[in-house]
Amino acid sequence: MFDHAGVGTRQLAMPLEWYRTPRSFEERSAAYLDVALDLYVEAARAALDEAGLAAEAVDTIVTISSTGIATPSLEARAMARLPFRNDVRRVPVFGLGCAGGATGMGLAAELARARPGSIVLFVTVELCSLALRTHEADKADLISTALFGDGAAACVLRAGEDGFARIVGNAEKTWNDTLDIMGWRTEASGLAVVLNRAIPAFAEREMRQALTEMLASQGLALSDIDRFICHPGGAKVLDALEKALELDSGTLAEERNVLREHGNMSAPTVLFVLDRYRRMGLPPLSLLSALGPGFTASSLVLQGNG
Repeated sequence: MFDHAGVGTRQLAMPLEWYRTPRSFEERSAAYLDVALDLYVEAARAALDEAGLAAEAVDTIVTISSTGIATPSLEARAMARLPFRNDVRRVPVFGLGCAGGATGMGLAAELARARPGSIVLFVTVELCSLALRTHEADKADLISTALFGDGAAACVLRAGEDGFARIVGNAEKTWNDTLDIMGWRTEASGLAVVLNRAIPAFAEREMRQALTEMLASQGLALSDIDRFICHPGGAKVLDALEKALELDSGTLAEERNVLREHGNMSAPTVLFVLDRYRRMGLPPLSLLSALGPGFTASSLVLQGNG
């Protein structure tokens, strides 16, 4: 499993020794609140700095996280470290899993579009490793141990012509009777992963039609897309997506690089991929997509401004 995961290095929330001992839900939650907040602040500050904005300029904060429970949510806790205004709008979202990067950015774009001139900060943090079970581990636990890592990402959105890209469309598709493909199962010790081995086959079979339908709703076709930017759910998932989209093997190169260097970090991962492609320069039209619990495909159409 480790040899075929496509992961070379990754980052974990806690020291390696921490994971060798069975942990209670309380211990996992405490680790989540501590580390997730640190990563949240770091990612948010970096995004604002690159955009040349102060925290006081933010009008709305969208937070995506599904690997821990925080009430008050992470953006409220971050206000003690970043000087957000006390009238900032908070939109915390739980349960999107790996699709959260695409869905969250789409939600943030809609909120920015609804209030022209406002600034929306989108932050996603996932600490997948905290779900590791060291007792009664099943195959899904072993696969997730080989595949998943921890991370955070953020970006700034606002209506207008500036920025490295414009989000010109977004869509989702959820398949009926697919709740058992991916998600969490609640146990006394915390959240346990649900991960179906059929995901690569599902992606190869369903994603072309799903993306075709989502693009058609926006008056576009797959042939209009210059670059596909995909969530690297795993090495086999990337192989399946290339087959589904009729791409040459190895086309999703930056996806594989992110997977190799960071593992699958759930929601933040597709933003890591997007960041690499934006530094290379985006073509006229890109399609960003991710699969997550539901089972749901989420997509964004990006118009490059380079």
